[in-house]
This record gives sequence, C-alpha cells and structure tokens, in this order.
Amino acid sequence: MKILIVSATYLEIEPLLLQFRLEREVNQKLKSYSYKNHQIDVLIPGVGMTCTAYWMGKTLAAKLYDLALNFGLAGSFDEKINIGDVVNVTSDQISELGAEDGESFLSLIDMDLIKDDDYSLTHTKMENSILPKNIIINKLKKVSGITVNTTHGAQISIQKIKKLFAPQIESMEGAAFLYACLLEGITCAQIRVISNKVEKRNKENWNIPLAVKNLCFTSLQILNSKL
Repeated sequence: MKILIVSATYLEIEPLLLQFRLEREVNQKLKSYSYKNHQIDVLIPGVGMTCTAYWMGKTLAAKLYDLALNFGLAGSFDEKINIGDVVNVTSDQISELGAEDGESFLSLIDMDLIKDDDYSLTHTKMENSILPKNIIINKLKKVSGITVNTTHGAQISIQKIKKLFAPQIESMEGAAFLYACLLEGITCAQIRVISNKVEKRNKENWNIPLAVKNLCFTSLQILNSKL
C-alpha cells in the first residue's frame, strides 16, 4: 500500500520510524520509507493547523495514497481516558472558528457562512466516514476531538469549551488533517495518545515518554495488521 503518515513532530513517532527503511528525502518535510510491502511517506509538517493544512495540500496534490494516518499526542478532557491511552478520533472540529456574541459563541453554521456541502457536518463536527477496516484501529476507543490554536489551561476556558462542544480530547492539527483527507476521499484515521489531562498547565503531570511508547507500539500494530 501507499501510505501517508502525518505527525506534527519527529518526537511523537521517532521509535516507529526506527522500524522503517529510509529510501529518500522528498523535501524538508517529507521523507519516503519502506516497511514490509508498504511504501510509506512520512510528513512532519510542524505544530498547528496552518503548517498541517499547507503541507497536506502540497503533498496530496503531488501523489495519490491508499491510506493516510495521523499519529500524535493529545490532551484529554475526559476523566475516563487515562494518560497513555491510545484513541481513535472519529470526529473533529475547529473549536475557535466562529464569533463571540456577548457570552455566547456562534459557529459558522449559526452565522450561515457555510454554503458549500463539501464535507459532512454533524452539529459543526467533521465526521470521519472513511475509516480503514483495520482490526487494531477498530478496537481503539472512539472519541470526539477539537482542534485548537491555543491549548486550554485555564479553568474558565476549559469549562466553557466543555459546555459548548463536550470534547473528549484536543489537538492542534487533527481537523486540518481530517478536512484534507475527507475532501480528497482518502481512507484515513486520526490516532492519538493522551500525554496529559486538560487542566491548568503543569508539565509535572504529563507523561510524554509513556505516551510516545504507547503510540508507536499501537502504530506498528496497525501497520502489521491487515490494512
């Protein structure tokens, strides 16, 4: 299969990349690898929606892929999801995309600014309708996510966003990845591991080594199972 793996940073998937054979460097963000019978391109666009959107567009315009996988870290709003848990983000949205109206928030749908039916929305969320049929992915807990420019770290903003969208996790790239894949019709999955709880910023409560270890272990299982 021709597979595109997208991760914001090398840190998040470095143990996984050690299992691959490097073939060539396509550009400063994209490298080609081989693993078993798969041709795997790895895109490291950088942190955030803007980098992800640009490099996803550039990459998908140049090559057709059978499957796209977004591997990365996330923060959890859900007390039932533990640090180190790997989840399948099946719906996502850009939570800040809209307007403030006093104490209320207006989405693009509320403001009648979405006219083109170019992707499926359910209550402003993008739903992943083209998940791969993979036994490992199917076993993962399905969660809803939000994609943000600024991760939440104040109790007031955390409670507000939970009331608005009831998200289970947040990332800084997921919706941009999903939007590109949905419009291109590429089978895809956003696989995230919880590195921290969404709370007042306290890195002592984070466990990035555990998160990276679990993410890369699960990612390799996905690639080793039928795709």
